Amino acid sequence: MKRSTINMIMAQADDMIRSYGFVLPPFARWTPTEFKANAARASAIIDAACGWDITDYGAGDYDKMGLFLFTLRNGRLADLQRGGGMCYAEKLLISKQDQLSPMHTHAIKAEDIINRGGATMVVELYGSDGDGNFAEDRGGMVMCDGIAREFQAGEKLTFAPGESLTLMPGDWHAFWGEGGDVLIGEVSTVNDDNTDNIFREPIGRFAQIEEDVAPTHLLVSDYKNWL
Repeated sequence: MKRSTINMIMAQADDMIRSYGFVLPPFARWTPTEFKANAARASAIIDAACGWDITDYGAGDYDKMGLFLFTLRNGRLADLQRGGGMCYAEKLLISKQDQLSPMHTHAIKAEDIINRGGATMVVELYGSDGDGNFAEDRGGMVMCDGIAREFQAGEKLTFAPGESLTLMPGDWHAFWGEGGDVLIGEVSTVNDDNTDNIFREPIGRFAQIEEDVAPTHLLVSDYKNWL
């Protein structure tokens, strides 16, 4: 992805988020220079990979397959492993109309995905086999707004603003916006995007960046090289 495209997506996303009454935290507005100057006191943000995250999954066609994310807070895996402490994470996502977030699951993370506003959120679901692998012929059980619901393999569930879906490890899912763009909230256990995204197809989690202009803000994938 071109850095100029990423900068544009950031600005558009910020406008959409504000239009639904959400405001990103102060560090979201830092320039790269300001982030470098604040890196020492922002070590928890950096270590937890909080911040801007825009991906085309390495496919090179963001509008067709991609996702905007902003990680607001993220806990510590060590706390989750010992069963106490900061065991939670929260994100805001934007899924554009007909923009696929491809089929995947998680080995550790359980998550609620919530339609916070906009159009309809569509989630396609499959179950897994005894080893957690994608099972084309298996359904399962999920929670929709706290109510248990059985799904068939490949079933597409729809969620209007205010409605939500709880996914557990081994629930394979893909999602997109239908009829327009969707602002999505994600509340989950500790999030590790480097190791706990298991895709059905061999694709990348983070975009490859073409540096055609300077970044407006850093992506979480920039931290290692910039900070």
